[in-house]
Amino acid sequence: QLQLVESGGGLVQPGGSLRLSCAASCFTLDYMIIGWFRQAPGKEREGISCISSGGLRTTYADSMKGRFTISRDNAKNTVYLQMNSLKPEDTATYYCAATRRAVSLRAEWYDNWGQGTEVTVSS
Repeated sequence: QLQLVESGGGLVQPGGSLRLSCAASCFTLDYMIIGWFRQAPGKEREGISCISSGGLRTTYADSMKGRFTISRDNAKNTVYLQMNSLKPEDTATYYCAATRRAVSLRAEWYDNWGQGTEVTVSS
């Protein structure tokens, strides 16, 4: 069973940056499409970005373009989400998820989810 573990969340001031990591144990991510999603308290889950298995294709939600960058290092079995110029409205729990279906931000296509890492943007 593929298990994903997110890390890198925390408290950051507005305008700051964080890099989230999504790692897998006992299973290679080489053939998996990985997506990042987030859910703020009282709000629906929203897709941020996803990356193809080889890392050559990425997709971003329109609202996330420019500040967030997804990347992967298959040698380290890890996918990253670099977040810059963070705003208080970025406060949420961030999840990574895996699928073999397509490079898409359709959450229902993702079969394996991590437990999430919390990001709080506040002064």
